[in-house]
Amino acid sequence: MGFATIEKALEVIATGGMVIVVDDENRENEGDVVMAAEFATTQALTFMVSRCRGIVCAPMPERIARRLELPLMVERNTDSMKTAFTVSVDLIAGVTTGVSAAERALTLRALAADDTTAQALSRPGHIFPLIARNGGVEERAGHTEAAVDLAELAGLSPVGVICEILKDDGSMARRADLDVFAQQHELIIISIAELIVWKAANAVSTKQVRPSLVA
Repeated sequence: MGFATIEKALEVIATGGMVIVVDDENRENEGDVVMAAEFATTQALTFMVSRCRGIVCAPMPERIARRLELPLMVERNTDSMKTAFTVSVDLIAGVTTGVSAAERALTLRALAADDTTAQALSRPGHIFPLIARNGGVEERAGHTEAAVDLAELAGLSPVGVICEILKDDGSMARRADLDVFAQQHELIIISIAELIVWKAANAVSTKQVRPSLVA
């Protein structure tokens, strides 16, 4: 199964769908389902938890993490990929434990909403925000940055939802496994490498739309 075009992926994201995004084989060599957080639903979260089986995270730009007062989970990040986890969160209003698919979807939609305040979130929770690098996939070729770039390029709130895809035996799904998964669930696959190339070819710079807030 070949990669879909970036244009097709943006169309899917813009209409509330999911795509599979793969990174380099020499990096994590993983596939994540990716969608825009503003379209998170109970059905989508149930699919991620039951079929994808990874951790549900919410990539976002630094400026949104700052507005929501989401500090990094640790001061010294020793993760090999430098994934920038913040403290985990749940939405307070309308949420009980925060773990159900419906309540996780509520939290995700709140993270994407412009009017959500820091006081609207409880900490810790069951959604794991991630801070994307300000330079997007050009600066860090990770799923975090890809999710934010895709949402932003699709004209949506730049908050995404990602979840790693695992095989039935609990091991990570690799490319051949992801092809089967995509066919089973009628999903398309794109690569971060091709997103980088597409942005360069279309003269799209994440830095133009997501300026650094680092002093």
